[in-house]
Amino acid sequence: MSNVQRLQVNYRTLEEFKRFRETGLEELSMMDELKENMIENSVDSPFYGIYEEGTLVARMSLYSISAKYDRYFDPPRDHLELWKLEVLPGYKGRGYGTQLVEFAKSLGSPIKVNVRRKSHPFFTRLDFTPVKYEAARDRGENPYVWIPATESTP
Repeated sequence: MSNVQRLQVNYRTLEEFKRFRETGLEELSMMDELKENMIENSVDSPFYGIYEEGTLVARMSLYSISAKYDRYFDPPRDHLELWKLEVLPGYKGRGYGTQLVEFAKSLGSPIKVNVRRKSHPFFTRLDFTPVKYEAARDRGENPYVWIPATESTP
């Protein structure tokens, strides 16, 4: 299996993201985010992906969130927010999504993700738990969190 790598923010990545937009859901598109952060070959991008034979086949974004903006952990803490995990059709079922999430977990920070309706079993299998936070549900969120074993539970 290929390695997870931080994606450079450049025009090549922008072209690769177009394939995801064409096959995925509009709200998963990272095109606008990428354009807003376009600095040729930026190495500090929030985007990560997996390539197979030169083709970007899976991607996600990870954002660092300060404890002062945290509404999901008790007590509030710095954490990563995982967004827009997506695998291209034809590459699903090969473990790429799991590999991306395991990579995020290997960074050692708590993680929050807004789980899509059909993704609940995927994230619970990877030890994420739903957050009991009614205001999030009122905003249409479905937050799940993962906490490293070295930290206490929410």
